[in-house]
Amino acid sequence: MELNPQQKQAVKLTQQHCLLLAGAGSGKTRVITEKIIGLLQKGVPAESIFAVTFTNKAAREMRNRLKTSIDSKLAGQLNISTFHTLGLKILREECNKPHSKLEYRANFTILDSSDAQQITGELLRQETHGFQGDEANALWAISALKNDLISPQAAIQQAEDAQDTATALLYARYQEQLKAYNAVDFDDLIYQTVQLLSKFQLVCEEWQQRIQYLLVDEYQDTNNCQYELIKILLGGKSVLTAVGDDDQSIYAWRGAKPENLVRLRDDFPSIELIKLEQNYRSMGRILQCANAVISNNPHDFDKKLWSALGHGDRLEIYPCENPEDEAERVVAEILHLKFQKGQQNDDFAILYRSNHQSRLIESALRVHSLPYQVSGGTSFFERSEIKDVLSYLRLLCNPNDDTAFLRVVNTPRREIGAKTLEKLANFSKQEDCSLLEAAQNPNARSVLGDSAYNRLSTFVSLIELFFDKTEDGRPDDLIQQLLKEIDYEGWLLMVTKEAKQAESRIENVQSLLEWVKQMRLRADDPEEFSLKKLVDKLSLLDILDKQEDDENKGIQLMTVHAAKGLEFTNVFVVGMEEGVLPHFNSTEDEQIQEERRLAYVAITRAQQRLYITYAKKRKRAGEWHDTDPSRFISELPEDDIDWHGKEDRSPEERKERGQSSIASLKAMLDN
Repeated sequence: MELNPQQKQAVKLTQQHCLLLAGAGSGKTRVITEKIIGLLQKGVPAESIFAVTFTNKAAREMRNRLKTSIDSKLAGQLNISTFHTLGLKILREECNKPHSKLEYRANFTILDSSDAQQITGELLRQETHGFQGDEANALWAISALKNDLISPQAAIQQAEDAQDTATALLYARYQEQLKAYNAVDFDDLIYQTVQLLSKFQLVCEEWQQRIQYLLVDEYQDTNNCQYELIKILLGGKSVLTAVGDDDQSIYAWRGAKPENLVRLRDDFPSIELIKLEQNYRSMGRILQCANAVISNNPHDFDKKLWSALGHGDRLEIYPCENPEDEAERVVAEILHLKFQKGQQNDDFAILYRSNHQSRLIESALRVHSLPYQVSGGTSFFERSEIKDVLSYLRLLCNPNDDTAFLRVVNTPRREIGAKTLEKLANFSKQEDCSLLEAAQNPNARSVLGDSAYNRLSTFVSLIELFFDKTEDGRPDDLIQQLLKEIDYEGWLLMVTKEAKQAESRIENVQSLLEWVKQMRLRADDPEEFSLKKLVDKLSLLDILDKQEDDENKGIQLMTVHAAKGLEFTNVFVVGMEEGVLPHFNSTEDEQIQEERRLAYVAITRAQQRLYITYAKKRKRAGEWHDTDPSRFISELPEDDIDWHGKEDRSPEERKERGQSSIASLKAMLDN
């Protein structure tokens, strides 16, 4: 399909900065890839073109599209990545230089959120400084400061009350701890990169010269730190193409600043604004409804989506008595469309504001034997208890794995505090060895003190005991012995607040054990299936689990946040009521604006049909409450919706749905 005039203009504009205001479904990814192809055809070196987006999935999609149009070797030379991968690339390269300006060694470790949370938890157990909240709150507060480019010292100076001061002091200790461990967290990949480029002019100029063209997707989702990184990298002669949509900015809770689109005009006055308003995804009525809702937000940029695909069906709105009735209504409509319109299971998506809303819908789908997939939940391998077990296995297979060491050295708790680990980390740096090797070194006693050294020695003895068993025996038996030795089940029961949750976590560990056993039995040679082979397979599966296959065969259930960037033939938006969407915690003007953008994103996921449901009663904090339809429903144009009331359906419609149910039962019996 040929590019439309606005898309062509964006592709051809290569000599000045460009702000591409790209509405939902307007073909922005195609524009970016076509622009990169055009630059390559003009002789621009592939290695000087950088494209940055927010998710690995989006980066993969862009890379795959390019591979179908250009030489694969050339495609491999392009720099297509997420913001965090770009930051990591810069930090790794600078660390490996002979006279590195960074305060990290070349092999620095990247901590994930659960590892970082473990550190904040340990710091809070030592000294809270009056901080109100748990380790998750602490990490969230530190992350917000980094995203706003505020250093620990600046945070202390800017503190306005006791909680701000406590947060700043905790932040300072947290950063000291990370440096001692030679580790960075996820936010540091950008924060430390900005600090590096801001502080050292020669390093900054080198990177500015390497980048001729910088293309940034989802610009409305950038936070202050990401915006500053882009601004610094553009300080040379680089040309920016920024692609964004202020109407789809739904991540304020993680620091996104939709106003960054406006800042671009202030910082780069000559930037050219191009609007992509033709939508290639949805029918006209769906877009008219989306435009009507979002028009109630204030705008710095005006745009209206339109489609050449036809007018389409009206949006259907269903009031339901309660969430159970809502789930049954959704399933009934799916059965109707399946058996009267020939729709397939993967033609449907059910979107909701919060994950807990999926439970009743899942139950109703199971009753009717409808296959489904829940997206955006916690991966099995990302669960805390699974990561604990895998970290023990990783350390047994690789004694140099400092990240695994830090995770398990105090799990279950062995009274090995953050100060002890900081001293151990400094000692390992001095001896140029791993943390486990440092803990095995007798000279560490004088650094750590007798009691701390003895507690670490107990842990080291445990690892050495099981290390000797890694080459022999069955991995599943070894894991079981290890978990029994450390009484991991008892630990879970002690640290998990609710008994049911503890039981669920224990069941997850048992599922892992059973799965490992089955993997061994299915191996080509079960007797040769070692722990090392298991860890390699688990690492690969972990990667594959995070990079889920897009070929989904069932009805898709997900939050509206997780649905951003996706499209489905038929979309059900459930729980469209006051207190749910918009959320009851979002009552301020700016919060309501973000909730309205969330509704806009939900509406624009639909290609052909859109259904909106709400419950007249819903439980909150264990009690039933009467609810009102969402204010966003009242903003929909009356001519484009069918708002079903209490009146009975026509005899013809009842007969049609009765036939759908009969067909459903017949299909189940046939199966």
